[in-house]
Formats: sequence, C-alpha cells, structure tokens
Amino acid sequence: MNKVRICGFPTVAALVLVAAMTVQAQTYTDLYNFGLNPGDPVQPQPANIVQGRDGNLYSTTERGGTNGVGTVFKVTPTGDLSVLYSFGFQSGQGQFPTGGLTLGTDGDLYGSTQAGGSLGMGTVYKITPTGTLTVLHNFAGSDGSAPYAPPVQGVDGNFYGTTISGGVNNKGTVYKMTPAGQLITLHSFNSTDGSGPLAALVQGTDGEFFGTTIGGGTNLMGTVFKITSTGQLTILHEFDSTDGANPDTPLVIGQDGDLYGTTTMGGAEMGGAIFKITNVGQFTPVYSFLPGPDGTDPECGMVLATDGNFYGTAFMGGNNNGGTIYGITPNGTYSVAYTFNGTEGCCPFVTPTQHTSGLLYGDTYAGGTHNLGVFYSLNENLRAFVSFLPPAGRVGKKVGILGQGFTGASAVSFDGISAKFRVLEDTFLGAIVPAGAKTGYVTVATPSGTLKSNRKFFVIP
Repeated sequence: MNKVRICGFPTVAALVLVAAMTVQAQTYTDLYNFGLNPGDPVQPQPANIVQGRDGNLYSTTERGGTNGVGTVFKVTPTGDLSVLYSFGFQSGQGQFPTGGLTLGTDGDLYGSTQAGGSLGMGTVYKITPTGTLTVLHNFAGSDGSAPYAPPVQGVDGNFYGTTISGGVNNKGTVYKMTPAGQLITLHSFNSTDGSGPLAALVQGTDGEFFGTTIGGGTNLMGTVFKITSTGQLTILHEFDSTDGANPDTPLVIGQDGDLYGTTTMGGAEMGGAIFKITNVGQFTPVYSFLPGPDGTDPECGMVLATDGNFYGTAFMGGNNNGGTIYGITPNGTYSVAYTFNGTEGCCPFVTPTQHTSGLLYGDTYAGGTHNLGVFYSLNENLRAFVSFLPPAGRVGKKVGILGQGFTGASAVSFDGISAKFRVLEDTFLGAIVPAGAKTGYVTVATPSGTLKSNRKFFVIP
C-alpha cells in the first residue's frame, strides 16, 4: 500500500550552511544496508525516526518483514538493527505501517497502519521496546480510514492524529484517542477546509495542534490548519502554487516558537518550498527549491538541530540525481551538505532526526548494497543535548528527560530553577517541574558536563 507519491520525502543528515552556519568537517556513515537478512525492513517510506528511553532509534517500514507488509525495527546508534515486529494478515492485524512512531510518556511506542485491522481500514497500535504489540483502535470509515502518520501525545495525555480518508465526507479526519484506545473524531475535512491530511500533527506553544493537508482549500493545493483539543478547526493558510503546493510533511517548531514546513511542489522555482507560519497564520516564504543541484521534492519535512538551524533532505536532484541532504537557517540561508550517488544510498524518503548525542540519523528508500535503502548517520559536529517529554507541563508534574551520560548526574534545572529528579537509565531520567519555574531551557549536570535542551520547555500556568 503506497501513499500517493507526489514526489518523495527527505531523510536527514546534515549539511554545511554558509553565513550563519559554521563550516566544519562532516562524516557520513552507512550504518546498515536494508535487505541484508531475510525478513529485513526494506525501502523505508516517509516515516519519522524516534529515540527511545534506552537511547536506541525506532521506526517503521511499509514493506519487508516476514510477510512483506511492513515492520517495526530498532537500530542502535552504532547500526545494529533488529526487527521488533513483522506485520501480517492474521485477523485484526494491521498492514503497511508507513508513518513511523511516537514515543509515549509511558515509554512505549505508538504508530498506525494504513490498512488491515478487523475492518480493513487501518489501525492505531502501541508496541513496547521489546516488541509486544497491541492494537488500540480499528478504523471503520465513518471515524476515519487509512491513517498515514502516527498519533502524537498531547500535554493532556491523549493522542491526536489524522487519517487520509474516511470521515463524513471521505476527505480525511482529525481524531483524539485516549491511551486505552477510546477514539472520537474531532473533525471531518470537506475539501473546502482541506483534504487528505498525510502528516502527523504537532502541538504548538499555545497548546493547540497544527497540521497540513495535501489537497483541498480554495486552490485545491493544500492547507495549513490548527485545531483545538475539542475540535475547533481554523484554516491558517491556503497554498496557491506560487508559495508552495501539496504539503504532506509535519510542521516543526523553531526556536522562535514559529512553525516551519515544506511543500512537495510549487514555490517560485516550482521544485518545492520551505515556509514559516505563526500560530495565528502569518505566512512567510523561506526558500524555493530549484530543480537541479539543490535537490527537488522536499517531502519529508525537517528537524530542528541544536545549532538552531533545520536539516532535511530532497528526494531527487543533486549532482547525481539521487537526492540531497540540505540545511537551512530560519532566515533562509541554504546549502547542500551531501549528495547521494546510489552506492551509499539514494532517494532519501524519511524525516530526519537528531539523536541527543548530536548525531543526525536517517534512511533512504533505495541505493546501498541491495538497492533497498540504507540507514545512515551524519556527524555535523553538533552539540549533545537533552530532550523532554511531554513538551510542556505544570508545576509539580513529572517530565521525562532523554539524553546520555546521566549516571551520576548532580542537578536538573528548568530555566535555572533546581528540580527534583531521579536517574532511571543512563539515557533517561524523570524530573518534577519545580515551583517558580518559567518557560525556558532545561539543563542536566552530568559527570561529563552540562547538557542543555535544544528547545524551551513551556510551563503551563
């Protein structure tokens, strides 16, 4: 089962940006060639890669596995890969888990399948880091169908997601689901307000959720929307090709609190575009892809790195037409860092991630030893950091913090206010938001030095 392929999706790695970015030596490493072993994941399609509490990386493939209909896999930071789960055709089981995974506050991973389940219209599932899978919801059409992206967990503990089709008008939905799997449809798209939401949602600094639709809107070229946890939807922008067209990637919050995203087509040069939008809809074009050496079809979205810049990939283009890794500053300074040539990967089709060690990780749809894609890392000499889950919380609430070297940690602070904490693993600790804390960066003092978060933690009044 495939997504409507308007073009491709990007992977990550990084690049050396000019101007605001320091030019440094970079190291690209093929960590694993998909298809090496029977039952392997193959040809990863647009999916996020998520870091677990254990410091390993987790994702999905729509194809491969024992039954050929997709996998959940784990990769260590050094490239040891294992298949956690192979989807199949047993009663109630899902197939084609395209969109990747979300890390829940309980330490489990949450995802969706485009098809399968008891009604054949897709599922939402959770899976433990050791591979025990539980189907939480089977879609029935009226409540949505073919969920492409994984749900994201809101500050309220519930999960929020989208489906490509289904709903009242069969144009896709936004849903809300409890951790136990009780689901309600928050919104059914009607084309006027968008259709076919492919990307995962992101919860903004104002507590509302933001997303994109690949089609619909006044110009039928897609929209950017926001929606409350109770289902009130507002269209923030309608694309008209000159500013981009057919967005199918998740938005990412920059260090300025604004949202950044990509479109697969359109823009001034017609090779796709990067844009910025505020939570009230003020839209600013950031960059327009010129087919050729820059790369084209930036379908996978971007990741915010610890230098404050964004990294992503283009599915095609570059000097070898195998896709590129790019970096861009918030004000639009763009540079190509790496061009794929097929041998070490081709056609990056997955959203990149930055591990808390500072390294960038991604995979490609094709290329490599077996031409079934590779899993790679890129060292851009970016600083190590800590991340937190959830992204916001109230004083007195527990927050999970991901990082490395936590054994022997001596202090945790929220915007400079000391917090009570407990180290649970060398790569994970729990902390309590302290009284007096305000929105700001989180720091952890470890025996090797102080680690700082790459974004602010928002303290809810």
